[in-house]
Amino acid sequence: MSWQSYVDEHLMCDIDGQGHHLAAAAIIGLDGSVWAQSPSFPQFKPNEIEDITKDFDEPGHLAPKGLHIAGTKYMVIQGEPGAVIRGKKGSGGITIKKTGEALIFGVYEEPVTPGQCNMVVERLGDYLVDQGL
Repeated sequence: MSWQSYVDEHLMCDIDGQGHHLAAAAIIGLDGSVWAQSPSFPQFKPNEIEDITKDFDEPGHLAPKGLHIAGTKYMVIQGEPGAVIRGKKGSGGITIKKTGEALIFGVYEEPVTPGQCNMVVERLGDYLVDQGL
């Protein structure tokens, strides 16, 4: 399966049969290279991915200044240190799951809930971890 099909079929999918889906999604290598992304995923800056990767190694790194993607600032909220980072901005937010080789990104807006985004992103991330990726 191509990385693009993981984004298209597992991240940008219909959630709970309600016709809702993530606003944007991507799979980005730990080195900052884009493996696959939805057309709506924002054009991020390399230093933003470096900051996110650093927060997985040093949980709490992003909390004081926020999580930034393409200049958009998200307030960092409860995640799983070393495994999941979650951010909130207004009625939307972002979930990032770290696997052995990549970061799985999901961006959501209402009516998608934070819990739905977490489920979609973390389910794919857990599967990839189980596959040794």
